[in-house]
Amino acid sequence: MAVQVVLVHGIRTSATMWRSQVAHLDARGTPVTAVDLPGHGSRMGEVFTLDSAFTTIDTAVRAAAERGPVLLVGHSMGGLLCIEYAGAEEPPPVSGLIAASCTAIPRGIGLQAYRLLARGFDSLPDRGMWLTDRMLDRILPDETRADFGAGGYALDAQDVALRSLSVLDLLAALRRIGVPLWFVNGQYDQLRVNERLFTRIAPHAELIVVPRTTHHVTVMRPRVFNAVLDVALTTLEATGRAGTGGSAVAAASSGGRPT
Repeated sequence: MAVQVVLVHGIRTSATMWRSQVAHLDARGTPVTAVDLPGHGSRMGEVFTLDSAFTTIDTAVRAAAERGPVLLVGHSMGGLLCIEYAGAEEPPPVSGLIAASCTAIPRGIGLQAYRLLARGFDSLPDRGMWLTDRMLDRILPDETRADFGAGGYALDAQDVALRSLSVLDLLAALRRIGVPLWFVNGQYDQLRVNERLFTRIAPHAELIVVPRTTHHVTVMRPRVFNAVLDVALTTLEATGRAGTGGSAVAAASSGGRPT
């Protein structure tokens, strides 16, 4: 059975940020699903909650798992959610996980500073989008620049989503993840702050640091990230992983938010 890929975007963005990866996987013949989280992209009018976010991920994963083993891939907030989801006490049918740009615990002073910065941008004319666009024009290549924001920017969902992340128990989740795990960070990513802690908690994980790259590793260096996808897919294909730390059948009995 072919490995299936489920892609989960970061905060403010949408499924369109994965277009380069979707095109690569399509060319490879690998089935892929890129979701929009509540309050983002095609679901901009919805209210973001953790429960609805986990339900979105779970629905996509279980649908994919009916066709083959699942490689779950998340970026930034999506990566944090995927760690929590994959590390549930009742393991979902995930056979491998790529967690990109998310080796940070979203609590305390760091989270407060991030929320203050986001509110500061919101107070600017045009909610700071002119500054955001200028920065992205400078760091993103032409091939992915338009894709990154093609689904719109979920400005209204940002603060509630950031606040929601503080309840995640990522370290406990990491201890429970027994499937192949890859952390992927840009060299200059601000969310590398707990990188050593994450790799110590999950010693079986592989850490890949992409040189000369910021937080936006998936769109800033799309070919490098696509190569990481190939490594993960080849690993799962070679090992024939069709289940998780528990059996896929048993795991299918629980849905929605991790327990």
